[in-house]
Amino acid sequence: MHYPKLTLKHGKEQALDRKHPWIFSGAIHHIDPKLKDGDVAEVWTAKGVYLATGHYTNGSIMVRIISFQQRLLDAAFWTERIQAAYTYRQRAGLAGTEDTNCFRLIHGEGDNLPGLVVDVYGSTVVVQPHSPGMQLAAKEIAKAIEEVLPNVANIYLKPAETNNPEEGFIKGSLTEEIVKEHGHQFKVNWQTGQKTGFFLDQRDNRELLSKYVKGKRVLNAFCYSGGFSVYAAKAGAKTVHSLDSSSKAIGWTNENAALNKTEKNHEAYCEDVMQFLKQVEEPYEVMVLDPPAYAKHLSARHRAVQGYKRLNIMGLQKIAPGGILFTFSCSQVVDRELFYHTVVAAAIEAGRNIRVMHHLSQPADHPVNIFHPEGSYLKGLALYVE
Repeated sequence: MHYPKLTLKHGKEQALDRKHPWIFSGAIHHIDPKLKDGDVAEVWTAKGVYLATGHYTNGSIMVRIISFQQRLLDAAFWTERIQAAYTYRQRAGLAGTEDTNCFRLIHGEGDNLPGLVVDVYGSTVVVQPHSPGMQLAAKEIAKAIEEVLPNVANIYLKPAETNNPEEGFIKGSLTEEIVKEHGHQFKVNWQTGQKTGFFLDQRDNRELLSKYVKGKRVLNAFCYSGGFSVYAAKAGAKTVHSLDSSSKAIGWTNENAALNKTEKNHEAYCEDVMQFLKQVEEPYEVMVLDPPAYAKHLSARHRAVQGYKRLNIMGLQKIAPGGILFTFSCSQVVDRELFYHTVVAAAIEAGRNIRVMHHLSQPADHPVNIFHPEGSYLKGLALYVE
């Protein structure tokens, strides 16, 4: 079987020669008129040489490459690709353990499946398509997941656009589950929670935080469901304050604090982070600043950088001498170097001397395809503030 074709302009095949999985609209010379959003398409050179197969979308990124071999994207393909992702996680020791039973199974381009995220929460798998092509293939993907993970009891389809009518259960009906991460317990609700229900990408950074909090006064800003807060409290922090502007997030945080029996040294506040920090009188000794993405598109990058700078100035002003600041950006368009220099600018304006203790990133179950550096979206710094 041959799929409809897209033909590139002369000389525009270099990106595919380097195995980059995106084709932008400006590189395309001709599109088969039968193609619709989400369709599978083959990409050919101007000289008639096959290059790759992917999902077509009428947008800036016009094709997301799924295979560099001319083949049918059938049930066998999906099972093979998902098995490869699972095998990698087994090799990395991340495919579920006695004390951690939640992990990312598919991380888009990092697993050679652009536009697809799949997370495992105990007995449940959450499938989140980020492209029309993956949305159309969701049921085939679910069947392949059942082949690779036969013990899965629930498969929930949660598109990135939560108002999508296709959202719902492909298998089972469980809406939430208590999962374990490094022995800590978290209630995850994939129906009402952000993303797939929990921020699995901060696992390693939460564990690192545990090393620095014993006997300390800790603030977890933009806490969502209290991941950093639980780790800090369980590691012996004197006081943990959780902060988020969402009352739903604060409710989840309090539930998770109770689940881990850390209520005694934990308090949660439903307030705007910047306003809260302005009113802080007693400085914190450890602080986590993990805001949502300030920029999802290149056009918003300058405004995002200014936002990160203001936030880090405020954080640096409110941290005690000898304090440790964990600061993050998950904005893909703000790269590691730009974020670093933004924090440098904040430190200069705050008048604080700083040592970089750790460069922080995403864990191994959120792999970065070496041919797709854009996949390195989570960046952070652990800073010692004199």
